[in-house]
Amino acid sequence: MPKLVDKVAVITGGAGGIGQAAATLFAAEGASVLLVDLNEKSLQEAVAAVNNERVSYTVADVTQPEQVEAYVQTAVERYGGIDIFLDNAGIEGEIKPIPESSVEIFDRVIAVNVRGAWLGLKFVIPVMQKRGGGSIIITSSIAGVRGTTGSSAYTMSKHAVMGLMRTAANECAALNIRVNTVNPGFTETRMMRSLEAQRRPDAPHEFKQMNEKAVPLQRYALPTEIAKMMLFLASDESSYCTGSVFMVDGGLVMY
Repeated sequence: MPKLVDKVAVITGGAGGIGQAAATLFAAEGASVLLVDLNEKSLQEAVAAVNNERVSYTVADVTQPEQVEAYVQTAVERYGGIDIFLDNAGIEGEIKPIPESSVEIFDRVIAVNVRGAWLGLKFVIPVMQKRGGGSIIITSSIAGVRGTTGSSAYTMSKHAVMGLMRTAANECAALNIRVNTVNPGFTETRMMRSLEAQRRPDAPHEFKQMNEKAVPLQRYALPTEIAKMMLFLASDESSYCTGSVFMVDGGLVMY
């Protein structure tokens, strides 16, 4: 039997590789899915790629309260409520030492990755409570559990959302809302191509090969492999999981 029949899922960062992979799995398991992102053309391409009538989109800037409230209201009007919230929107920023980093880029990374995640919870939780509970999944990273040279804003942001998750899990337990993070490792996405190019502009492929050698499983994850963990957390199969960190990193970070 499908795992998400009659469920409604909202996925921010829905036009990205992991967001699109999650939408594909969630819809295949019976959920209605609302993709949220900033670029309408990218959203249209993601919906076309998923190719499921239960998937639609809305454009929103996750850093703006009124736009976050609007995408939540869109989910309510279009599908009746929210049962699953994949708080997934994020940007990588720049790779530079702290003294050389741009204040403007720092502010943007924190705005999207932290403020956007917090605003999502602020407006989703009351709607999810009306449905009698649900599951919130926040996308963190291996950068959320270790320091990453040259990536202060991104690393800081991914640590921050783990604190957000733990606070929300405590606050929401009595509401029958579970909150967890998924922490991907190196994954075949646009973001990783950007990071590889920033780390080694002369030879990004060599940087990727170096990363792969550092992973015990000797390869990058596919977006679908990250999304499968998200599906587990979205479903009733994870009914006793809350306040936890779920690493999907091929064994790169063992702690």
